[in-house]
Amino acid sequence: MDSPTVFLVDDEEDVRSTLSRALKKRGFSVVSFDSARAFLDQYQNEHGCLVLDYGMPEINGLELQSLMNDTNLTLPIIFISGHGGIPESVQAMKAGAVDFLEKPFRQGDLVACIQTAFERDLDMRAALSAQNDAKARFDRLTSREREIAVFMMENPSNTASKEIGRALDISPRTVDHHRARILEKLELGSVIELVEFSKQFTA
Repeated sequence: MDSPTVFLVDDEEDVRSTLSRALKKRGFSVVSFDSARAFLDQYQNEHGCLVLDYGMPEINGLELQSLMNDTNLTLPIIFISGHGGIPESVQAMKAGAVDFLEKPFRQGDLVACIQTAFERDLDMRAALSAQNDAKARFDRLTSREREIAVFMMENPSNTASKEIGRALDISPRTVDHHRARILEKLELGSVIELVEFSKQFTA
């Protein structure tokens, strides 16, 4: 994975210049934008975090956050603001922001937030990768295999072949055959592992 990048969005050139210079001196890779629209037009799902000004024209920080949530852009956001108050900060945090820093703030506080955001980004990307892998494996199943797998996922305490056969109106021997194929295709060793698998992926 590429090194994480700090994406800085602020309509004030002095703020962008000052913060970019300070963060680069601390070893961060920084890409800055003068508007939310410019960021959306150029961002390519890179690893890192977004340092986002709240009070911008056209699309403000909260509106950009909402757009990102609606389009599943999971880049962690750190808000910086000289205008927002408690209601805005509460709204931002409820929507998943890492923090909401009021200008002027200490650079050390921002750096600490960035490190937290980078860790969150790694965690989210790892979880998404696991979900995508689980979905790819689940898609290997036939419709009948999927039906049986879903039944076992949803009834972890009731996975005997007789019970599954009774519920789905098929023979226990057929269930046994499909069960073996399910575990093989999902690359799992047991029904217990299938139950754990279901926590990663919801059929």
